[in-house]
Amino acid sequence: MSTIEDLKTNVTGEVILPEDSAYEEARHVWNAMIDRRPRAIVRSAGVDDVVASVNFARNNDWLVAVRGGGHNAAGLAVCDDGLVIDLSKMRSVEVDPEKKTARAQGGATWSDFDGETARHGLASTGGAISTTGIGGLTLGGGIGYLMRRYGLACDNLTSVEMVTASGDVIEASAEKNTDLFWGVRGGGGNFGIVTSFEYRLHPVATVLGGMLLYPIEKARDTLAFYREVMATAPDELTVFGAMMTSPDGAPVVAFLVGYGGPPEEGEKVVRPLREFGPPLADQVGPMPYPKLQSMLDDGFAAGLQVYWRSNFLTGIPDDALDELVQQFSKVTSPLSALMLEPMGGAVARVGSDETAFNHRDAAYNLAIIARWQDPQDVEAHVGWVRAVHEATDRFTTGGVYVNYLGDEGQDRVRAAYGDAKYARLVALKDRYDADNLFRRNQNIQPSRPR
Repeated sequence: MSTIEDLKTNVTGEVILPEDSAYEEARHVWNAMIDRRPRAIVRSAGVDDVVASVNFARNNDWLVAVRGGGHNAAGLAVCDDGLVIDLSKMRSVEVDPEKKTARAQGGATWSDFDGETARHGLASTGGAISTTGIGGLTLGGGIGYLMRRYGLACDNLTSVEMVTASGDVIEASAEKNTDLFWGVRGGGGNFGIVTSFEYRLHPVATVLGGMLLYPIEKARDTLAFYREVMATAPDELTVFGAMMTSPDGAPVVAFLVGYGGPPEEGEKVVRPLREFGPPLADQVGPMPYPKLQSMLDDGFAAGLQVYWRSNFLTGIPDDALDELVQQFSKVTSPLSALMLEPMGGAVARVGSDETAFNHRDAAYNLAIIARWQDPQDVEAHVGWVRAVHEATDRFTTGGVYVNYLGDEGQDRVRAAYGDAKYARLVALKDRYDADNLFRRNQNIQPSRPR
């Protein structure tokens, strides 16, 4: 057994306790619904701090939560009465422009990452909000604007450095610990704490991107047209289709456009979307890739109450369009949205067994997102999400994107992987974390769950 004073001696970063002035700020996360009080928070300054924290938690039988750089709407990055190992100060990004690779520490955000890679005219698939942490997004798969051209974030991962439950620092790649490398590409933070990620980069500088807005009264026809466009879209084009409320308070259909090829070619590809309607607003134009990545940042700032669910869809048939439009008409907050994220392209060309990420044959991912300000209004907004989820269930593949899972039970975790992959992940859990030290996640339970 060791004491908090021992832990303070063994780390160079901050050890923050409930009586410290920094505690309240340090314990809060992006989703204001989450209100947990850990016994201690270690803001790690480097890998050695992570090792010392893991050893302390294991030896003292403390619950562990791991915080990367960003969101985690489920709130799993913080725990009650345990130890939070916070990587948010570990944010360095090193780019090798000759090899077209970048190595980033586990607390980096996509803003950190894109800011460095863009200096060299390079990028890798990130998310759609630059304040998202690279760690959580990548470990769960990594949906983003460049995925249809270059694959998911996890498909561009070339190696990781990880601190295991035993306190060892190991590397996983296509050459080393290949079983673990398979597992971290979609299996989440179940096997250890990833302290650095190495990614493959691609030539991406100026892209064609932005937002097109259409009247909600034409939602059914607009989304049907969107379905037609995406059915034949080139890999370079990713368009997220949403029903949401504009900043001036008007419900709208929004297309979030990202074309990862030459902008002049993108103009031709996007033209049908611009000519349909016509749109209420056309904000699409050439821009640096980091600007596209940060387009939604202001709308997804920290401090709101957030609850969401998702499912992969086999497609969006007419009945599904009707149901989505009907359900959005009942939306309970102007900050909430229904989002369609198109899969396909390079995502579908990666072999099903190559990574732990599953459901590569899905046509779309449906995200049902509720956000609101007053914590007293939980019941209405959560109820809307659950009602939409139930009403659209018949159009789903039965699978779910693990990064969008909340506290939904073990069956839903299994649904993220399917039975065969889940069994393989359990075998990995048995090897690397048999005592389930890392269980504050969408948990792959070992054969002997504690």
